[in-house]
Amino acid sequence: MSQLKTIQEENAPSWLPRLAGNKGPRFLQIADALQAAVADGSLKPGDRLPPQRQLAAWLDVDLTTVTRAYDEARRRNLLEGRGARGTYVAAPKVELTAILDLSMNTPPPPAGVDFDDMLKQGLSQVLMRADNAALMTYHLGGGSDADRKAGARWLEPMFGQLDARQLVVCPGAQAAIAALILALTAPGDVILAEPTTYPGLRAAATQFGRRLIAVEADGQGMMPERLEEACRRHKPGLVYLNPTLQNPTTVTMPARRRKEIAGIAQRCKVRIVEDDPYWLLADAPPPPVATFAPGEVVYISTLSKCLTPGLRVAFVLIRAPDERERFLVALRAFALMAAPLTAALATQWILDGSADGLLEGVRNEARLRHRMARDMLAGRYGGAGDGLHVWLELPAYWNSAQLARAAAGEGIAVTPAEAFAIGSGSVNAIRISLGSIQDRGRLRAGLQRLSDLLARRPEPFSAAVV
Repeated sequence: MSQLKTIQEENAPSWLPRLAGNKGPRFLQIADALQAAVADGSLKPGDRLPPQRQLAAWLDVDLTTVTRAYDEARRRNLLEGRGARGTYVAAPKVELTAILDLSMNTPPPPAGVDFDDMLKQGLSQVLMRADNAALMTYHLGGGSDADRKAGARWLEPMFGQLDARQLVVCPGAQAAIAALILALTAPGDVILAEPTTYPGLRAAATQFGRRLIAVEADGQGMMPERLEEACRRHKPGLVYLNPTLQNPTTVTMPARRRKEIAGIAQRCKVRIVEDDPYWLLADAPPPPVATFAPGEVVYISTLSKCLTPGLRVAFVLIRAPDERERFLVALRAFALMAAPLTAALATQWILDGSADGLLEGVRNEARLRHRMARDMLAGRYGGAGDGLHVWLELPAYWNSAQLARAAAGEGIAVTPAEAFAIGSGSVNAIRISLGSIQDRGRLRAGLQRLSDLLARRPEPFSAAVV
């Protein structure tokens, strides 16, 4: 990268950026400069932009960089093309659907990561190196050898070196959870989980005719003594845990408790499903429960929560060969395989280091957004400083369903505690997801609206008469 370049041409526009080598991709710097110029009035709707070749010459960059910058600016609704007449600043777009979605737990888009280029490069490498016919046919074995080796590499921070043959590649964690329920339990069996837990577990258990029973939890997660009592009383088929940055409470179970729970699984001969999507996003997380009881714990790690939802790839560590085969049979009943092209892209990114770079970007962006939430929500913030979500306990004058409805009226989507509750009991809280709004400014606006709403008491309900 070159040093900052001073623009000296007399006719160069005033908004022209000084491109810096340490500020991310150059096309994004140009697009950001356009956005800033529109925001401060330096560029107004209807202004004609310089031809791309002229701008490339002024900035001393290649034409492709400027073309990508203009494309990015069009994606942001800043520019519009008018054929042979050139490119112009677009009129402001009217937002007819201005919902600020704080309900969907997805990774935030990391600053400085050129995702479009990363996707193109990754797919290009896959298509150059792979047997393209194999990418378009059925796969029955829970992932190719290369995919499982990539999974072993991905899980090294948690487990060190693994035997890749113990891994199964799945089309997402939800499919893995459903297949484990089918493989390891029977209709009518009990599944134990925390009182407030992942809704996907509840959905799968209900569909398959299993009974979910809550085990009391405290500020460190599921309580060991309550788990042992429940195991002896109910003889469960499975115990479900989400021990790192738990969804929705953000609690991370400490190592000592993980070891206690692993010991209970061994004594009571019960299988644990450790669903651990946020381990790689957490700041110095304890070892997985599976490290303390390898034979009793099935471990799930998904790429959708720490890289991008479009990578519907999860790695499932099942050490017992017979259980692994039963799991594969169950998985084939409704999800024959992870899409080979998607799995191959995930493998390419993991093995060439792109996934690590994207993960670091997501981590940094998530922590920045947590700091924003802490500032905007003042004393109400209930997060861990990392991960994708905040668990916000409400003042007594709001209940969670009422607050969710009021927030929707303000153009904000949040998730009430009832969505996560097992049984009738529920804490008075909402989950706020920090990654689903791409633009930080819109996220800040949503958090401010939510903070203002929390500060005032709910209005009496009155039905409209028409």
